[in-house]
Amino acid sequence: MPQLLALDYGRKRTGIAVTDDSQIIASGLTTVRTHDLFDFLKDYFEKHDVTTIILGDPKRLDGTDTDSTKEATALKKRLIKIFDKPVEMVDERFTSKMAFQTMIDIGLSKKKRQNKELVDEISATIILQSYMTQRESGLNFG
Repeated sequence: MPQLLALDYGRKRTGIAVTDDSQIIASGLTTVRTHDLFDFLKDYFEKHDVTTIILGDPKRLDGTDTDSTKEATALKKRLIKIFDKPVEMVDERFTSKMAFQTMIDIGLSKKKRQNKELVDEISATIILQSYMTQRESGLNFG
């Protein structure tokens, strides 16, 4: 079974997470400079079978779009055009806070918790896990 790949898109950095080949476990993969994202994905897709890209959908607390929502939507269109893979959007509200709390819960030092790349990677993992959980529950995505 092919993998799922999730992106926590940011203007500077993008966190990336993937599933195992059975699509049971979501794991952080890396964080790349957003400028290098498409080169990274091209290389990754040549080496790994990925069926679907999961993209964080930035929203305000009240569910309305943010300034980043348009960028994420444009990224979705570009990903589909270049890689010819389905892209599912998943609400990413609270993922950064959840990632930070996860870092505290697992006992990372304050210095390591300040590593924004690690926060982005964990956020991508939370987005991917959220997608997998919602998919199991039979919920639809946009």
